[in-house]
Amino acid sequence: MKDRTRGGTRWRRFAVVMVPGVAASAAVGVAVAQGALAASFSVSGQQFKVQAGKMVGEDFVQYGALDQNSKGAHPVAVVGVNHATINNLCQSVVVPIPLIGQDVSMKLTAGDKEAVDAKQLYIDAEALKADAQFEDIDIGVSVDDTLKGKGAGKGPGPHAGDKYVPGSFAQQAKRVTFTDAKQRAWATTAGTFTLKGLKMKVGFGKDECFKDSELE
Repeated sequence: MKDRTRGGTRWRRFAVVMVPGVAASAAVGVAVAQGALAASFSVSGQQFKVQAGKMVGEDFVQYGALDQNSKGAHPVAVVGVNHATINNLCQSVVVPIPLIGQDVSMKLTAGDKEAVDAKQLYIDAEALKADAQFEDIDIGVSVDDTLKGKGAGKGPGPHAGDKYVPGSFAQQAKRVTFTDAKQRAWATTAGTFTLKGLKMKVGFGKDECFKDSELE
């Protein structure tokens, strides 16, 4: 059999390639509702926003799962990489305070001069928009076979503790580059997360990395 050489693949909006992942998340939701799986990962009641000027990830995987909080289960598309460098990172969360009728915002920024470095990074995203380039990508592989070193696995494999439908849809790539990335997420986990030039600001009102309309 003649070997096929695979180059880079570009999508103007990463949401295009996330569609199958969302479908996989829906399948997980059905399994949870039927009692076949327990929802994974207990999260807070607030989503948060993350923006990055550029993120380069080595050993990429994406699959569907569920996060759980007091209001129920939330389908997510989990994006995982073994190693990532991130420039111009911004993270924001807005917490409504009913007793005073105001919002309180927390915003973190880092990586404006020296890139943020993360290992074993997983992001549980509800929505994501970016310019994306994938190198050596496989779409439609089994999530069980995405661990690097296991057969044709290229990614970090599913995160420990995540509940997903065995054999369900996933995609993997040797390398991914996101530019002008914006996402709304329920959780982020990492083995190590090194932030150079970290700045934090807390105050009343909404102070977010971007507006919801920018995800449309």
